[in-house]
Amino acid sequence: MELLRLSKGAKRLGVHPVTLRLWADAGNLPVTWIGRERRFSSVDVEAMKVTAGGGDLIRLEGLYVRVSGSTGQESSLEAQETELRASAAGEVVKVFKDRSSGLREDRPGLNKLLQVVANGSVTVVRVAREDRLARFGAGWLKRLFAVHGATVEILHPEKPAGRQELLEDFISLVTTFAGRLYGIRSAGARRRLLVESGQCPPDGDVR
Repeated sequence: MELLRLSKGAKRLGVHPVTLRLWADAGNLPVTWIGRERRFSSVDVEAMKVTAGGGDLIRLEGLYVRVSGSTGQESSLEAQETELRASAAGEVVKVFKDRSSGLREDRPGLNKLLQVVANGSVTVVRVAREDRLARFGAGWLKRLFAVHGATVEILHPEKPAGRQELLEDFISLVTTFAGRLYGIRSAGARRRLLVESGQCPPDGDVR
């Protein structure tokens, strides 16, 4: 029997060291402490490989909750979290929260969720409804999670968002496009001023 360091044990199991540490903290893998460093029996690690290969991989759940508005919807966030925690079938690693439109790609909570899925700390992503992940393109996120060995579970597959949230997402979409259109117009106006002042050649001119 060999006592393996955290990094070596994780390599044998094909998981991130953070994942192995979480398994150990949850009591799913025995640990031998040598000073302040944890070690893992090679026998236990091999047994864990067999268990994982048999489809009984430990569930490390990341719960994702989202509302469209920045204020006034705290109760909805709490309700989503409460429902997801109550139905959890494994260890809840962390809850990731966003107060942002489902049309936005750059969301702090979602970005953090992507990071922990990528490093193996979460093996199951759970949401109340699919549109919590994204209003459009949730399928792409599912594929990305699958690449890192994580699955997505939806508590209410057929439950749509309310009218108010759809309206807020629509307003967010219109605002985004309006801002881009204004930027295009502003860029055009700046170019015209430069052309008129002689600082920029007209389109088609060659100097």
